[in-house]
Amino acid sequence: MKQNKYDNEEFFVAYQEMPRSVKGLEAAGEWHMVKEMLPELKDKAVLDLGCGFGWHCRYAREKQAKSVIGVDISEKMIIKAQAMTDDPEIFYIKAPVEDVDFEDGQFDVVFSSLAFHYIKDFAAICQKAAAFLKPGGAFVFSVEHPIFTARAEQDWYYDQDGNMLHWPLDHYQTEGLRETSFLADNVQKYHRTVASYINEVIQAGFTIQEVQESVPSAEMLEQIPEMRDELRRPMFLMIAAEKAK
Repeated sequence: MKQNKYDNEEFFVAYQEMPRSVKGLEAAGEWHMVKEMLPELKDKAVLDLGCGFGWHCRYAREKQAKSVIGVDISEKMIIKAQAMTDDPEIFYIKAPVEDVDFEDGQFDVVFSSLAFHYIKDFAAICQKAAAFLKPGGAFVFSVEHPIFTARAEQDWYYDQDGNMLHWPLDHYQTEGLRETSFLADNVQKYHRTVASYINEVIQAGFTIQEVQESVPSAEMLEQIPEMRDELRRPMFLMIAAEKAK
């Protein structure tokens, strides 16, 4: 059984209140970097794995993508995405991203935002992406950084007065399931090293084009003082790759 916390009412209500859920991509701390890693989207067929509210799907169409398919395991996510979308060239599918199947070479771009750390078999996802893409197609995704996922606690180390002293790192080389808390308890995520992410992409036949670790934008650092703590460790890892032509 694949975990789907997003259809839990309490969890979903909390998720809807997050800045990136309310304000969209510009409230996502990593977006200013991710969008620079995307290829030209005009006239492209795009697949978004783990599409959530469909923000990236609508962005792709704003950039004149020919067609977009968004996939998400959560019925609540899909319903919300459909309600926010008025575009016949964006189609949403409710399904686990591990289970979807498309024609070989159907897409020009396969994209995913912060979904793959919920997936147990990342290698299989890479193989699917490679099959779905046309030669020369782009595979671009973001995940929670392995520095962030290594410990189940996913929190700072505090002193007795509650001040954040540092971000603890432990069990980094021990990959696998972590039972953690994110808007609720018992959220299942899968930790893997930076090397594993990169090597699985390469082994699926891709050429790595770019690797980035999240840094807040200058605007966010100025507008949201607490974002300065995001300079102390990266929360997100982003990778852009290309299928052989």
